[in-house]
Amino acid sequence: MNLIVHADPPPLYEANDRVVRIAGTRIPLERIVRAFLAGSTPEQIAQDYDVLSLEDVYAVVNYYLHHRSEVDAYLADAEADAVRTRDETERQHGLNGIRARLLARRSTKVE
Repeated sequence: MNLIVHADPPPLYEANDRVVRIAGTRIPLERIVRAFLAGSTPEQIAQDYDVLSLEDVYAVVNYYLHHRSEVDAYLADAEADAVRTRDETERQHGLNGIRARLLARRSTKVE
């Protein structure tokens, strides 16, 4: 009896926003990797994200373990992008004093 060994690609795709997501979902790769690194088992992750099959979670974790340096670099870049975006948003919209501005806006609308 012979076994034909197949190399299945990981269930990942890069969306238009350049975020790597789990195929068939909008769940980003980083959520699965961060949950795994925080100690969650693939079974727990699959339960937390009911749109994911257990097989897909194992495939993503397997991909991460085989390509750790590349995925870690991707995650670091994604985090740096998030920080830049947050900083730019805070600069553009001046989040300091936002509560006072919202309360002032509310009081002018009530009158």
